[in-house]
Amino acid sequence: MDKKVLLVDDDAAVRAALSDALSASGFVVDAADCAAAALAMVGKSNPGVVVSDVRMPDLSGLDLLRELRTRAPDVDVILMTAFDDMPTVVDAMKQGAAEFLVKPLDLDDLQRTLERVFADRVLRQRKKAIRPLAGDPGNLVGRTPKMIEIYKLVGQAAATRATVLIRGESGTGKELVAHAIHAHSAAAAEPFVPVNCAALPSTLLESELFGHVRGSFTGAVGNRRGRFALAGGGTIFLDEIGDTALEFQTKLLRVLQNGEFQPVGSESTEQTSARVIAATHQPLETLIVERRFREDLYYRLRVIEIVIPPLRERVSDIPPLADHMLQRAAAALSTPVAVLAPDALAKLMAHLWPGNVRELENCLMRAVVVATGGVIRAEHLSMSSPASAQASHVPSLEDLEREHVARILELAQGHKGHAADLLGVSRPRLNRLIEKYRL
Repeated sequence: MDKKVLLVDDDAAVRAALSDALSASGFVVDAADCAAAALAMVGKSNPGVVVSDVRMPDLSGLDLLRELRTRAPDVDVILMTAFDDMPTVVDAMKQGAAEFLVKPLDLDDLQRTLERVFADRVLRQRKKAIRPLAGDPGNLVGRTPKMIEIYKLVGQAAATRATVLIRGESGTGKELVAHAIHAHSAAAAEPFVPVNCAALPSTLLESELFGHVRGSFTGAVGNRRGRFALAGGGTIFLDEIGDTALEFQTKLLRVLQNGEFQPVGSESTEQTSARVIAATHQPLETLIVERRFREDLYYRLRVIEIVIPPLRERVSDIPPLADHMLQRAAAALSTPVAVLAPDALAKLMAHLWPGNVRELENCLMRAVVVATGGVIRAEHLSMSSPASAQASHVPSLEDLEREHVARILELAQGHKGHAADLLGVSRPRLNRLIEKYRL
């Protein structure tokens, strides 16, 4: 690919010096003395990159950048100026500049920047030939043997109405697997209703799932249908079932045995045909020994069991997962789909991902925001050091949870209500976490 550059600067001496230096380095260089001339030349010379001064007598470099985003969106723009004021830099990056350089220019720095931008263009063009992944909620991503086994179990579970227990570390994608089972089942047209059991104390959890009648407790100003009623003949997904109280477990067991429940405060019984899928990262067998989880409920839930491996055990799934997540990030942020440079992919593959798929997605979402030119490089990825993670092995889930809660409490300056909102848990749940970890 020809490395065509269009230089735009009203200073003839600067244009001549930069043209000579870049031509000697293998770039094909055209030059314009103003933004209007540059806009007229873009359609004819078809440059890959425009390098423009910011302050010019007619249109500014920022004006040129805005026009090019409309007329020639595939052209990358590098702005340069002797005035490195913050508003100009911020505006340039907001408008989509590939880079912002300050005069006097270091020619080696300019050359390295151009080489990087042209390399990014090659990566983006290659990516255009790849068909996007389907946005179907039932579409799981991964090709390792462990994931193929999960696909088989999803298919088997989807063919029945049996209860399913999904197990795996936090962040492995348990809800995605539950959604895939629902999406491929005969009840796919019915609601899929997720409930995070750990986010609510037992009394509120019962009301959330079974509903309540007016006056059944303080604040119950009217009758309210619960999630089981809303699910109809679809699927109700009970996440973190291992965190529930024994009293609630007894009532859930009745639902699984008889397909019936009572709204809080009601004397009447209601029927449900909703299919239950539960998930947990807790060692339920240990909880049973400790009398914190009902053994009969355990067997009722575990008709079909699916164990999701942590991301560190399926490293070869990271490339397709990353591609899928970058497409989702582009849709969420209304930006073009970013591309992973080889050094970024190598860094992703080397990391242990204690937070699993959720950590990977958060890392990539941040990288999409901070990367320029639509290409994510290693320096755009923020994560813990692979070497330090290897040295300390994998942090326990409790260690990660304790550190996360402690950070949120610090961010909230000790205000429990604010901290609970940030964590997405109830105040009683937060108090239990504070007591558990002695924070």
